[in-house]
Amino acid sequence: MASLRLIDSESAPGPADLREPSERRLPDADAFDAYSRTVSGVAERLGPSVAHLSVSRRTPRGRRASGAGSGVAISSDGYMLSAAHVVAGSEARGSASFPDGRELGFELIGADSLSDLAVLRAEAGDLVAATLGDAEDLRVGQLVVAIGSPNGFSGSITAGVVSALGRSLPTRSRSATRLVENVIQTDAALNPGNSGGALADGLARVVGINTAVAGVGLGLAVPINATTRRIVSELIGDGRVRRAYIGVAGGSRPLPPRLAVELGRDRGIEIVEVVEDSPAADAGLRAGDLLVEVDGEPLRDVGDLQRVMVSERIGHELPVRLDRSGRLLRIGVVPRELAD
Repeated sequence: MASLRLIDSESAPGPADLREPSERRLPDADAFDAYSRTVSGVAERLGPSVAHLSVSRRTPRGRRASGAGSGVAISSDGYMLSAAHVVAGSEARGSASFPDGRELGFELIGADSLSDLAVLRAEAGDLVAATLGDAEDLRVGQLVVAIGSPNGFSGSITAGVVSALGRSLPTRSRSATRLVENVIQTDAALNPGNSGGALADGLARVVGINTAVAGVGLGLAVPINATTRRIVSELIGDGRVRRAYIGVAGGSRPLPPRLAVELGRDRGIEIVEVVEDSPAADAGLRAGDLLVEVDGEPLRDVGDLQRVMVSERIGHELPVRLDRSGRLLRIGVVPRELAD
């Protein structure tokens, strides 16, 4: 005889249990909805500030070539931020197409190839300005949203996470080279045309300017931080960025144990080359010297030295502390302006 199982009213299946499986709410549905709301919120708030850029340039053979990218409005009176390589070689003018249907002409105010940043000014006084954030507050795994014009599809939104922080991006301007420090790596899909567009956090604050597609699922963005804010300010004010230059090439290396204990840190910059007739050569710096400090600022890698080489240092003696064959020395170096 088959046994019967009695079910009391409290354990009886409710309406939700009687629904078809496809109608039941997944355990992570609330999290998914929150993710969707965040991404759509960023798109609604930041989308009107991001434009598709069309630029034209003259080739070395005199022909005209067209290019495209993205730009972000940073002030209501027309100033826009983009990537320097988007407008490189252009005749300082182009057009910006905004999501509201307006197509506005723009002029190039200034570009800095060594940071891959450019400032443009559109012919309008009522742009929707984006809010700039601070990439120093980002964390690996944090949600980010990219807005731009990949392959000409303006207003495209992709989302992902911060894959890594602290990357370095080598840049070049004629004979000068520089590392853009603290570059943001993201898996938000970036494609040609995204360059110059916005990388934003979940509050729609621009934390980076998209600059490169390094591979499938590997996009890079120049961070918005104190350094890039200074560069943008100089581009707006002077149309260019002035940098100090001492004329050394080198790399980070471990300090000898005795010196590491004495200084309380474990790395310095080993000079591998001193440029002829440079400020460093004039001061007597040599290949093999281990730089540990400039003007009281500790040096652990090339980025630390680059951060010291601001325009205010040009023409003023900098005390450099270095290790040479086991001896700590202080040498004065007078930086010159880095030629464009």
